Amino acid sequence: MTAELRLDSFSTVFSRALRGHPCSVVGIADLPQPLPMDSWTREADESDHLLLDECVGATVDIGCGPGRLSARLVELGHPVLGIDVVHEAVRQTRDRGASAIVRDVYDTLPGEGRWETALLADGNIGISGDPVGLLRRVRELLHPRGRVVVEVGAPGTGLHTVWATLECDQTRSRPFRWSTVGADVIHEIADKAGMTVSDLRERSGRWCAVLAGP
Repeated sequence: MTAELRLDSFSTVFSRALRGHPCSVVGIADLPQPLPMDSWTREADESDHLLLDECVGATVDIGCGPGRLSARLVELGHPVLGIDVVHEAVRQTRDRGASAIVRDVYDTLPGEGRWETALLADGNIGISGDPVGLLRRVRELLHPRGRVVVEVGAPGTGLHTVWATLECDQTRSRPFRWSTVGADVIHEIADKAGMTVSDLRERSGRWCAVLAGP
């Protein structure tokens, strides 16, 4: 007989994953998928430079997680601010030597209208389940000549929005809205957000789009 899962907040469940407990996401694919925590908690590697090399100047890392990309950007000489809604993620980012705050991207942020780059890595274009609304919000953070560096799925992924949960240590998170966005639809999404795709490229199976204002 399977034990009933306890219900807790997204932040609490994701914090357990960040501390090394196995965790799965349910609802995004047909079957539960393990969160790739080893990839997120490691040091930034060569494949990450598909994104990092497109970051220019002062960069806000939206949904920074444990901070591998924020930390590498600091090493590269960028002023960086990581933001995340999970306290444990922000703590780990700071432990890596990068500045980070607990903040939702839709809340007021430091430096609004002055950031040169906004980074949406590891599928974070899916935050809130509204990619167009998210990009419109991110535009408000950017300098008029700023850019958004977005990791997207491979062509054919399309756009899918679902209610998902995290499961870890017999605990389930409250449902959250999430989208997956592919390279085949990023032009359309950018256009609806009042932006254009200035570059779209692939490296080692990962896809990166660079978005700019009109």
